[in-house]
Amino acid sequence: MKKFLLQVSAAALLLCFSAMATRAQDAKIPLERFDHLGDKAAETVEVTLDERLLRLASKFLSSSDPTQAKVKEMIASLKGIYVRVYSFDKVGEYDAKELDTLRALLRGPNWQKIVGVRSKRGGDNVDVHLLAQNDVIGGLAIIAAEPRQLTLVNIIGPIDLEKLSQLQGQLGIPKLDIDFGSSKSKPRNE
Repeated sequence: MKKFLLQVSAAALLLCFSAMATRAQDAKIPLERFDHLGDKAAETVEVTLDERLLRLASKFLSSSDPTQAKVKEMIASLKGIYVRVYSFDKVGEYDAKELDTLRALLRGPNWQKIVGVRSKRGGDNVDVHLLAQNDVIGGLAIIAAEPRQLTLVNIIGPIDLEKLSQLQGQLGIPKLDIDFGSSKSKPRNE
């Protein structure tokens, strides 16, 4: 009987871990589809931090520095941070229609768009999507498309929106001046 209970418990644990891994996979969006833009871009920033690398990076953050301590706390439960920033010399060096496939992915059943900004004058467009799983935010995707710059951010894992802004400017995540409590957001021109 004990052997049977151990086998059932092991199977249940395996199912739980599989479900958690599947949720993390659902939150990961294929930013590598845009890596070809690096050939056209004047400047490229690529950040790929999976769970293992996040744990390693957190070891280098100081607990005595208040800013680093907050970042360390924030990334402790994350499964991945993926960022792509492409800066171009001229307008039109990337096809904005390429983003349609990414936006279609983010219209999936668990993703919810929380911010959408469109500027016909400046051409700046920002979309922020959250992956909600049982009242827990399990992922974040940001598309910030400007005429000469494209920024794609994907954060995987449980996210506390109140603490999220602390990651801007850290670990390669650009500062986007996104206020998650408001519908008014705009990319920062730097």
